[in-house]
Amino acid sequence: MKSKFLVAAVQMVSGTDWHRNLRDAERLVAEAAGRGASLVVLPEYFCLMGARDQDKVALAEVPGEGVLQQALADMARCHKIWLVGGTVPLASGEAGKVYNTSWVFDPAGMAAARYDKIHLFDFTGQGESYCESNTIRPGSLPVKCRTEFCELALGICYDLRFPELFRQLAPFDVLVLPAAFTAVTGQAHWEVLLRARAIENQCYVIASAQGGQHENGRATHGHSMIIDPWGRILTELPQGEGVVLAEIDANMIQSVRSRLPALAHRVLK
Repeated sequence: MKSKFLVAAVQMVSGTDWHRNLRDAERLVAEAAGRGASLVVLPEYFCLMGARDQDKVALAEVPGEGVLQQALADMARCHKIWLVGGTVPLASGEAGKVYNTSWVFDPAGMAAARYDKIHLFDFTGQGESYCESNTIRPGSLPVKCRTEFCELALGICYDLRFPELFRQLAPFDVLVLPAAFTAVTGQAHWEVLLRARAIENQCYVIASAQGGQHENGRATHGHSMIIDPWGRILTELPQGEGVVLAEIDANMIQSVRSRLPALAHRVLK
């Protein structure tokens, strides 16, 4: 692992026009790369927050092909960065449903890893109702990705609530979590869950969120943040689109793990 490098979390307020969302993502990734980030993470649903849940099904691409995947590959290659492409809808083979997939592209624009969201968000309360399982087919495989800088563990949004997913992948250096947490659940649980995942896995966390009021009426929590292995928030963007950066320090990871070797003390595995 490289001793120190910069990473960026991109926050967006994506709308119903995927062309505009893609242009916004390209601009924000360029900003992050221009500020020195070697690894950039886009939020969940960066390409589309549809007027209807079924809209993402119509946008589904074949794995390895399509405008969205090519655009992400081009961004990574153009800026010579590692890019975690938020999520894109992929054809699942099941009628009316897609995989909600996070791709990792290397600086040559090659796909280095694919993670299909495992845990699907079904929630009703306080005037809101969501049922991802109506239009999304869940993945089944936990995924890690090795870069020349570090080892990444991949998660997406609702996965955050299931620590056993990341325990299967431990140890790793950085957990990346593209998300679109609702305003209601985010206010209550977002920060405490992110900090808990960083603390228990003694890793950095890069959480890239949707953050604001969307065209489709949905309100997302925002508060994209980067957290260190001691659970400290290094940087945060409360609302609106933008980019936050922080330094990943391998020495910090080793310091925490040597002073408090909790990963080595695990009994139940």
